Amino acid sequence: MKPFQTWLLDRTKNKDSHTLAAYKQAGGYQALETVLKKPMSPADVIQEMKVSELRGRGGAGFPTGMKWSFMPDPAKDPRPRYLAINADESEPGTCKDRVLMEKDPHGLVEGALIACYAIRAQAAYIYVRGEYRKSYDRCQAAIDEARKAGLVGKNILGTDFSCEVHMHKGAGAYICGEETGLMESLEGKRGHPRPKPPFPAMFGLWGQPTTVNNVETIFNVPFIVSRGGAWHAGIGTKASKGNFLCGISGHVNKPGVYELPFGVTAREIVEEVAGGVWKNRKCKAWFPGGSSCSLVKGEDLDVVLDHDALKTKGSSLGTAAMIILDETASIPQVMDVISRFYDHESCGQCSQCREGTQWLSQIFHRIATGQGLPGDVDALDSLAKGMAPGKTICALSDAAAIPTLSAVRLFRAELEECVRLQKDPIPYERVEYAGAH
Repeated sequence: MKPFQTWLLDRTKNKDSHTLAAYKQAGGYQALETVLKKPMSPADVIQEMKVSELRGRGGAGFPTGMKWSFMPDPAKDPRPRYLAINADESEPGTCKDRVLMEKDPHGLVEGALIACYAIRAQAAYIYVRGEYRKSYDRCQAAIDEARKAGLVGKNILGTDFSCEVHMHKGAGAYICGEETGLMESLEGKRGHPRPKPPFPAMFGLWGQPTTVNNVETIFNVPFIVSRGGAWHAGIGTKASKGNFLCGISGHVNKPGVYELPFGVTAREIVEEVAGGVWKNRKCKAWFPGGSSCSLVKGEDLDVVLDHDALKTKGSSLGTAAMIILDETASIPQVMDVISRFYDHESCGQCSQCREGTQWLSQIFHRIATGQGLPGDVDALDSLAKGMAPGKTICALSDAAAIPTLSAVRLFRAELEECVRLQKDPIPYERVEYAGAH
């Protein structure tokens, strides 16, 4: 790999990196001071974000500056407005935001304050998944430190800008990672996703204008303010700018979270960053961005990781959480685990999702355990096509259907062989999961 500059994980290597003292020593809160005392107008900040071409890191990849600009003009719409930060990191295989929250929480707080200034929000709410106890505690401690230092609350840094940052702990529901389900949960209701429109920018938290961003997205904001949008836009590929956090797990020698520039290939990540496929085996298949993405064949590791290139392989970048499966992995067993997860996590609001995830789970389970029936593989394909794309209120139905369709498309022969033999040639071992991981 060619040398590249890093910034997202640099401070995590410092001693006591989660404290205010260490953060300030590394230049922390200087971007906020630049915004408030230079001063930059909210429109200036939004324009800088547009120039940076930063795309959301939560999976959808929507341009951040454009999303911020959707908030209504306060001169015409004086309602209070909010920023909701999605830290409900529950996509199987994904654990990048946890690293930032545990080791560099002030970076998130500073980014949240700048974002609130730009969209003229009076408060930010950081919604953390219930299992992330250390992440929650570290972020809350950072907010408390910042408040004592006059960086959160009223008249920040002696200016007329006032903003609160609040923590909210979820209860371990994957569905609350969907932005409207998150807002419902924040309001104290069941995390049922809302139909759209109306969109959050017009009707969000408590019916007020709201912007929802992922942790890693917000974490990039102070760097873009300090170094300029053009600097960020000069890194990466035409479709995807900057660096990203890649969480790689599964059958590799060095699983972990790594900072990489867009444009690196999957093969470079597997072989040079993650130490290669373990036990000198070959890669059979891999998920590029968590379990809700389409599977990609193992021989297709030379694809570039960005938001567009993976479409040529029928998949997507998602959360950039690569899951590697070696040549001994059983696709029926992998899909048994994945489909069981989505069946468990469906909120049941939409019939296609409520019934479809249950049927996918049952069929994959019987194929993986040697009880498959003739026609099961065709049934999986038909069910999944009836569940996606865009047939339900939120994308959970899609998340279950998309890997199913790819498994049938790429590994139909393996699935049909398990049905024909009435057993999976690879010994079955039911894996029980705790929570989303």
